[in-house]
Amino acid sequence: MAKFTVQYHYYLPKHRLTFLLRVSKLKDSNQSLEPRQARIQVNTGLIANDRVLSWFEGLYEEQIPKRLWLQCELALAEGFTNAVRHAHRELPPDSPIDLEVSIFSDSIEIRIWDFGPPFDLKGWLKKQPAPKTYAGGGRGLRLMRAIADDISYNRTNDDRNCLLIVKNYDPES
Repeated sequence: MAKFTVQYHYYLPKHRLTFLLRVSKLKDSNQSLEPRQARIQVNTGLIANDRVLSWFEGLYEEQIPKRLWLQCELALAEGFTNAVRHAHRELPPDSPIDLEVSIFSDSIEIRIWDFGPPFDLKGWLKKQPAPKTYAGGGRGLRLMRAIADDISYNRTNDDRNCLLIVKNYDPES
């Protein structure tokens, strides 16, 4: 149920009455955000990372805790970078990578589709030792898993892979 604020303004100069009624919708913290979904497609290449991050930043909504948003931005950057460096390593630079962000009242879902070979994310995470302290790489998937409340990487019917990163949050915090 929507809540409204009503303001009354009376003006009585020399027997003239002006009556102003202003009705405006209140932003109620208990009211759910309308689900919002955005998509972008970029070509394979790390240079597109700036475009992806700018696009993502434009989706920010004040109700989402900023710290959580920055964590999701980091997970998005890591997921996109992995798609370019690993999944599309052998593919032409014009191979598309599709990205989708869905914002709900209590969660954010990030999807990244690539055309790379199938990959067992959960199996890889179980088998890999912790990266060495000064290693140049090997932390991205672990970082995404640490940020996400749920993460998966599945083959789709159209011979692509979809990385799904889900982050839940309390809209009242």
